[in-house]
Amino acid sequence: MLNWTVDQSRARNLLDNSKSNLFLTGTPGTGKSALVQDFMATQDRKRVVALGSTGAAAILIGGRTFHSYFALGILQGGKQAAIEKAKGNRQLRSRLRKTDLILIDEVSMLSGEVLDCAETLARFHRESDEPWGGIRIIAVGDFAQLPPVTRSGYAKDWAFRSKAWEFAEFENLEFRQVCRTQEQDFVEILDQIRWAYWSDEVESFLGSHQNDPDEDASHIFPRRYQTESFNRMSLENLEGMMMEFPTRYYGSQIYIEKLQKEAPIPAVLELKEGALVMLRVNDPKQRFVNGSLGKIEVCEPHRVCVKLLDRNRVVEIDKFSFSFINADGEEVAVAENLPLSLAYANTIHKTQGATLDKIHVDLASLWEPGQAYVALSRVRSADGLTIGRWSRDAFQADPEVKAFYHEIRQRPSVLAMGRS
Repeated sequence: MLNWTVDQSRARNLLDNSKSNLFLTGTPGTGKSALVQDFMATQDRKRVVALGSTGAAAILIGGRTFHSYFALGILQGGKQAAIEKAKGNRQLRSRLRKTDLILIDEVSMLSGEVLDCAETLARFHRESDEPWGGIRIIAVGDFAQLPPVTRSGYAKDWAFRSKAWEFAEFENLEFRQVCRTQEQDFVEILDQIRWAYWSDEVESFLGSHQNDPDEDASHIFPRRYQTESFNRMSLENLEGMMMEFPTRYYGSQIYIEKLQKEAPIPAVLELKEGALVMLRVNDPKQRFVNGSLGKIEVCEPHRVCVKLLDRNRVVEIDKFSFSFINADGEEVAVAENLPLSLAYANTIHKTQGATLDKIHVDLASLWEPGQAYVALSRVRSADGLTIGRWSRDAFQADPEVKAFYHEIRQRPSVLAMGRS
């Protein structure tokens, strides 16, 4: 990759030349995802495995889900029952014995309970007392974002509080150089919001961006029904004929159903000329990136063109195949369609990991630590941000997460040690 930041270069050197387990963290836009994709492109995928904490994360990195790889399902019957069942899984044993390195993307969305189950199974199937059975672990994520989903009635169960995390003895690499935006003031404001540090600068920033939305902005809502309603209303308000582009699915039905839930495209893509859309992949020809916004310029049965908002350029959109990879690394289902989705609105949860050109966020009715931070940090530049209502109460940081980052910052950090 060209034009790496110093952080990315040093991290890549450690990925290639160190045997240590690594935790790569940092604010959105610091290049973690680009580094992961570049690293995985050079690896033997039979020995090096990329796992996503969610189906969406797995699809984006071309990997499989953490739960499916370790044959854990939804931990039905509890932690011990899930472990005992997976101990009898011969395919899991074979997978683990062939694996040298596991990369876990969006690790913050995995519970400590799930991580402990996986670590126990790695030692059992590899017949090794070493942590994780001797498999090297690369964990990537930002715990200041949304918390893991836990079984109903259970308190937050952060991965970094698990025995599996402790056993891994991670070398912590916190990326601080932002490559998503050159606006240092915006970066500093985001970092304050990340940790719920209220200041005159934060209040002034929010006030200065409290404006009506740009007509090309994606609205970010906390709830799914708000998103679906806004997208439908916005499309119906456009004049012109609506065209339908059904997604074609191939493969095993059980995996097709999972792909329908996780792929970033709908089962039926509805478009009109003038519709605001988001590109959902990085273009091999480098004309656009995942998260780029555009408007439908040509909408015909066999030809769709999008006018990119950031480049004022019209591009013809080709179909793209999103794959579902099973626990053994096999492609078991494919969804094929134009890599587009309506971009009038999206949920905070669905935008985690995305980068958007223009957004409008309503911060008045948030309830979860990290929601405001995730919503505001989706935009490439502060110039592309407008805010509706906001409340100081919406800006929360989880106390355990703050304590964890304070703790790892007290230790010698490879990246920090390398800076002058």
